[in-house]
Amino acid sequence: MCTLTLAWQVFPDTPVAVAANRDEADGRPSEPPRVLEHDPRVVAPRDAEAGGTWIGYNDRGLLVAITNRWIDADLAGERSRGLLVRDALRRPSAEAAGRFVEREVSEREYDGFNLVVADATAALYYEWGGTLDFRQLDPGVHVVVNVGADGRFSIPSVRPDAGERQAENATRLREALAVEPGETATEWIGRAGVALSDHEFGVCIHGDGFGTRSSSLIAVGESGATYRFADGPPCETEYDDVTFSVDE
Repeated sequence: MCTLTLAWQVFPDTPVAVAANRDEADGRPSEPPRVLEHDPRVVAPRDAEAGGTWIGYNDRGLLVAITNRWIDADLAGERSRGLLVRDALRRPSAEAAGRFVEREVSEREYDGFNLVVADATAALYYEWGGTLDFRQLDPGVHVVVNVGADGRFSIPSVRPDAGERQAENATRLREALAVEPGETATEWIGRAGVALSDHEFGVCIHGDGFGTRSSSLIAVGESGATYRFADGPPCETEYDDVTFSVDE
């Protein structure tokens, strides 16, 4: 389970604002955000096991983020989904990243995923479960979880109860994160970070060997990007400003 919240084209100076929790097995190693690529410069945390990432941005203003997708189909998953994100982050724009994703899934099979690529001019949402579904996101606040996004959910028969809870949590979270009058991108991201740590929304999870491992707050705007990262569950881990260390 992962949760991605996106405010796209809501704030004039910050077209892409994101708050996201990553949920993963406790034993899977990862590394905090740093510069992973240099042309273009890509900033992202790294999955130390497969070498990919689940969220990041580049110096062209492109953000790419992924969640697992719960499906009934048994896919081969021959390549890590995190490597798909890392490859997409090498593209110069959301449109180019989207075309890359479309070509890639036609040639290789991945486990199920929900993927967002966004920059100042486009925000594209992909669902992969053996076939690829796509829609262009409208300006506004969007919430993506393992069963879908923005009220359009597909509950797998193998996880009906958990899927229904996810859909309910995502709906409540999207309502809570509606932009308030006069709110800035910085204020919204801060409020989103608080919501992601609030167990009332059910998106900061703790389980037997699995749970929320980190949280990212990213703003991509005209003057560049900022990144605050919690290297642990946000309910008990402070967000550190990693903008300067990763942009050196």
